Amino acid sequence: MEDDDDDDDEEERGGQWGAGELQWMQEECVSSGSPAERSGHIAITDQCCMFIWGGYKNADGDAADLYLPKAEVWVYSMETRRWGMRRAEGEVPSSMSGSCAACVDGVLYVFGGHHARGNTNQVYRLPLRAPVLRWQRMRDLTGLAPTCKDKLGCWVHRNRLAYFGGYGYIAPPGHRGAFELDENSVMGNHAGRGWNNHIHLLDLETHSWTQPVTKGNAPSPRAAHACATIANRGFVFGGRYQDHRLNDLYCINLDSWEWSEMCVSQHGPVGRSWHSLTAISPDHLFLFGGFTTSRETLSDAWIYCISERQWKPFKHEHTERPRLWHTACLGADGEVFVFGGCANNLLSHQQAVCVCVCVCVFVCVNQTLID
Repeated sequence: MEDDDDDDDEEERGGQWGAGELQWMQEECVSSGSPAERSGHIAITDQCCMFIWGGYKNADGDAADLYLPKAEVWVYSMETRRWGMRRAEGEVPSSMSGSCAACVDGVLYVFGGHHARGNTNQVYRLPLRAPVLRWQRMRDLTGLAPTCKDKLGCWVHRNRLAYFGGYGYIAPPGHRGAFELDENSVMGNHAGRGWNNHIHLLDLETHSWTQPVTKGNAPSPRAAHACATIANRGFVFGGRYQDHRLNDLYCINLDSWEWSEMCVSQHGPVGRSWHSLTAISPDHLFLFGGFTTSRETLSDAWIYCISERQWKPFKHEHTERPRLWHTACLGADGEVFVFGGCANNLLSHQQAVCVCVCVCVFVCVNQTLID
């Protein structure tokens, strides 16, 4: 069972919405202002809005990091560039980081994550276009569910959610795919955790879990990678496996379930985890930020041309804003909206610095490639 601990609500900030805002935003948002700084949150888009939930922020002094209030769903209008906050009801998930989110037909689906007591494998849905936001836990799912984990990726195809990889507990017999134990996670009475390359499908019509039989050479187990979907192809770049951050790019056909490794030149992006990968056209992927094996936080951006199988750097004005474990969403006009994340070494014993609440916008119209 998930916990129902009450989280302290953050102070609401005053403000007013512009005259051109969506009607439901005018009526339903209980706060304007902007959300708290955070890392490890989720973000999806529906219509012209970006929705933010969860994550955590750094506490002052030596206090533990704080999970963000679980009832708050922040909404960002990509047209007017304004924030609003809506309070959700129902079976609200525990405050978490590292969950995996997808939006299908105006419904937000959240799987997994890490809360105060460890990982989870529960699934929640939240209809975003309803007058009242009400969480529902999907309780009657059949089939073999994924293990409890976080920092995984997702592809959406044919009304199914395909979850890949992640960091979590040891998979019992019956799961297809590889699992690599993290020896550093085995301490005292704590259950060991590690990396996997499992694929689990959640059918939104039958409410059932299945695992496809894949072909080709699958990627190694990994977590904190990034996934993107274009038509019937799922892409995954990078992630952490043991002590290494990877720079490989794989594609899987979401109908035949055949893996293929894309040809990557030596002049492409360095290996990284906690980055973002966004499909910006039928032939291009946009990569931003992340964290290297040498524990450097990145601010570089790249565009991958699928037809040419080539990475090219993308020049932008946010090079002084490195970040990891942020989110990135595509807007209607070819812009990529990046929110949140951590600006320095998240694994350092020193206090990590969450990025301020401003949204960085990358203009990728016409997918301009810079040599």
